[in-house]
Amino acid sequence: MPLALLALAVGAFGIGTTEFVIMGLLPEIAGDYGVSIPTAGLLVTGYALGVVVGAPLLTVLGGKASRKRMLMLLMGLFVAGNLLSAVAPNFGIMLTGRVVASLAHGSFFGIGSVVAAGLVAPDKKAGAIATMFTGLTVANIVGVPLGTYIGQAVGWRTTFAIVAALGVAGLLGIAKLVPAMPRPEGARLRGELGAFRNPQVLLAMAMTVLGFGGVFAAVTYIAPMMTEVAGYSAGAVTWLLVLFGAGMFLGNLLGGRYADRALMPLLYTTLGGLSLVLALFTVTAHHKVLAAISLVLVGALGFATVPPLQKRVLDQAHGAPTLASAVNIGAFNLGNALAAWLGGLVIAAGLGYTAPHWVGALLATAALGLALWSAALERRTPTTPRTHIVATGTPTADETPAPAHS
Repeated sequence: MPLALLALAVGAFGIGTTEFVIMGLLPEIAGDYGVSIPTAGLLVTGYALGVVVGAPLLTVLGGKASRKRMLMLLMGLFVAGNLLSAVAPNFGIMLTGRVVASLAHGSFFGIGSVVAAGLVAPDKKAGAIATMFTGLTVANIVGVPLGTYIGQAVGWRTTFAIVAALGVAGLLGIAKLVPAMPRPEGARLRGELGAFRNPQVLLAMAMTVLGFGGVFAAVTYIAPMMTEVAGYSAGAVTWLLVLFGAGMFLGNLLGGRYADRALMPLLYTTLGGLSLVLALFTVTAHHKVLAAISLVLVGALGFATVPPLQKRVLDQAHGAPTLASAVNIGAFNLGNALAAWLGGLVIAAGLGYTAPHWVGALLATAALGLALWSAALERRTPTTPRTHIVATGTPTADETPAPAHS
């Protein structure tokens, strides 16, 4: 395995920690700022929307920089945002810090996915992408629970200061280990935008929004749900996050393993299973053991969709993958924002802390429907050599370059 993949995983670990640790600390942050839990949930929504905006914006603005340099700049922005969150004197500044950190998220994973895929042979691309995302899933086993424990014991500001330090470590790792990989000569904004004319790219992104929205409908309000409904203590939230992270880790590995072999069948299985588990979670949430098992399954099924969805976008946007890859990372977080907002609505409406699970089940079911539609369209489309648009705008035959190795 190229060492560069480990450097990308370190950066992903820092990003994953800051993205998910907020959910375990919502009660503490809400209490310190004197806001309600649904209002504190805006820290999840704001972060997710920042990813949606930052993914295409920073990818386009950095279009002339090498991919390595862009990854380093993005980690610097991530560090700045987390430092701002750590010292924020009021909720508005805290939200601003979250948004600043989130702007780097989409481009980092989007560009990182392209770099990871370019480091290995064509039949190992999904596995390489999954290796990078392993940093994010390990963050949920180690970084998020530890950050939650520190936040509850010492103060949540300390957690965000530590996350900023993780960002510095990621930046140094990228500088040392990731090879210089300039953008291909034919890669121009016109060609990158041309990828969005492919309906399969748009369908894959819509699947991403709805499928991952299903996951976040369940976990955004995990702390109050597990304490108020399942009956766990506040201190147990740390270990519940470990379980969720373990599910994510296993799901990501399985997704990376099988996406190169049977991508669409994998999506049918994971999205259908996710919908079923979320629906059952409305019942199992009232039993401690069953609630914990459901949480693991949500993490596993949800993150098993990440490598195949990201690979499908890269495959369908062949020849101009960078912007499409980054936008798809934004799509994951658009799903996060949608789910956090809808979950807050049903809780504020008095429907209880299990009501977001029904929202998640509906979102996952809709994603499954899009997957079936996408496959049906693909079967009806005549098989032709794939083409891509270069700087001149002229379609050229698919000539996949040899993968770069570190």
